[in-house]
Amino acid sequence: MTFSQIPYHRADLAAWKAQVEDQTRRFREAKTFEEADAIYQEAELSAVEYDTMVSLASIRRDIDTRDEFYDAEDTYYDQEMPKLQPAFKAWTMATLESPFRRELEEKYGSVPFVNAEMSTKTFSPEIVEDMQKENALRSRYSKLIASAQIPFRGEVYTLSQLSPWKLNPDDEIRKEAWIAEGNWYNEHGAELDEIYDELVKLRDGMGRKLGYGGFTKLGYYRMQRNCYGPEDVENFRIAVQKYLVPVAKKLYIRQAQMQGREFPMNFADNALSFKSGNPKPVGNPEEILVMGDKFYAELSPETDEFWKFMRKHEMLDVESKPGKAGGGYCTRIASMRSPFIFANFNGTAHDVEVVTHEAGHAFAGFVNRDRIPSSTIWPSLEGCEVHSMSMEFFAWPWAEGFFGDDTRKFLYNHLKGALCFIPYGTMVDHFQHVIYEYPEFSPEERHQVWQELLGLYMPWMKPGEIPFYGEGKGWQRQSHIYSSPFYYIDYCLAQTVALDFWARIQEDPKTAFETYLKYTKLGGTLVFTDLLKEAGLGNPFDADTLRRICAAAEKWLDNYDLTGIE
Repeated sequence: MTFSQIPYHRADLAAWKAQVEDQTRRFREAKTFEEADAIYQEAELSAVEYDTMVSLASIRRDIDTRDEFYDAEDTYYDQEMPKLQPAFKAWTMATLESPFRRELEEKYGSVPFVNAEMSTKTFSPEIVEDMQKENALRSRYSKLIASAQIPFRGEVYTLSQLSPWKLNPDDEIRKEAWIAEGNWYNEHGAELDEIYDELVKLRDGMGRKLGYGGFTKLGYYRMQRNCYGPEDVENFRIAVQKYLVPVAKKLYIRQAQMQGREFPMNFADNALSFKSGNPKPVGNPEEILVMGDKFYAELSPETDEFWKFMRKHEMLDVESKPGKAGGGYCTRIASMRSPFIFANFNGTAHDVEVVTHEAGHAFAGFVNRDRIPSSTIWPSLEGCEVHSMSMEFFAWPWAEGFFGDDTRKFLYNHLKGALCFIPYGTMVDHFQHVIYEYPEFSPEERHQVWQELLGLYMPWMKPGEIPFYGEGKGWQRQSHIYSSPFYYIDYCLAQTVALDFWARIQEDPKTAFETYLKYTKLGGTLVFTDLLKEAGLGNPFDADTLRRICAAAEKWLDNYDLTGIE
């Protein structure tokens, strides 16, 4: 069965609630471990149909946000799912308080129970209405971004469709595209500020209702930060500022010199890595996916099986279309025991990174698809991002098939981009910590915070010149800030580990992939830091790890032959 053939019907949430309540009662009354374990597995399996319907509505709504049916279904779940939380919490408490908990942990591992304990700290009945409002605001932001119709050179583009123009080697065209996009965001700036202001105050209120004095602690519980806290993240930030920002600044100075520009450059000029243009993939979307067939077939038997399954069942929707929600992600269709990849191909190198990045998530979900409980299919989010960001580097030997004559450009730009992303991602996280510490800030004060952090983390960006971006408002385009608070440092931690994999690939690709498989096949059975330890990988919270990988990447980039490339 392909994705389009999966039948949909509105999940009967009242029946689901009754079922969970019945399972909770029977679980508490269980007299033996065997009886309790059978109900534990029953609860997992019985949720499959409901999870599938909720996922289908969300994905199909994202594929076309103008589809009134699926938009209404997605809105229904946004409003009604929070009402099930008391039943889910009661089930969770039953598992945590079970006299058979020790036996359950021996069979399924301790992580599901550690995470369950954290989840109980994220909910009380008094915040149900707040959760509904939060869901509605998230959807409002997503639909606003998806609705963008930007006039440019006689045509009208979505944000994703405009992206290739923002990388055009013609300075005038590229700057014009950046200005057109910036003007669109500014035209909708008041609404973007209003949505975020409501979200911040709503989340701050939820944190206070739960006794945390604000949102940050609640945010960390929601993100299941089960092995590190804000102090560890702050130390990581300090290491990024010390070791990585100077290297990234040097790379942008070199870029300016290669192109004969003054440093620092504006946002439009920073986006152009090479005067002759950034690397572009060869072929249309289907041809890129066909090259993905070759890559995954040759990488390993495990990846070959995975990719063939995804293609056979059409578990990918990658073309950028009017009305399609922005961004990309990997999620799960429970009834198919399958991951699903959502993306927006736009003719840039990003298209290939989707085939590797989102497929890295999907591969991990595929090899762990039969795990019970389902919460151990994937690890916590920073652990998941290791799967995706590392898979990008394992694709390097096949880069020529994806990029043709632009292969040398791609390899240099990919490594440089991985390094230079970490300061940006760390800045996104730093921004959110400040905002939730001062929820009373006005929109103008929030923009000022972003502008100040730009100077700290991205001193190669010249303020002014480009509307929106040069005015300290660029954070509004980062959807995670609206939809998934504190989900961004995960990318930075994972990128550090992925760069560790990159260094290992340079020395011994076969052993590096064996280590990757070992890490991936652990699923979510261990917390992030223990996953790294078990696989023998560096810990990003150890400043020496960041220092070491920065030095290795800097040396490679310094010695890379760019002869003949303008």
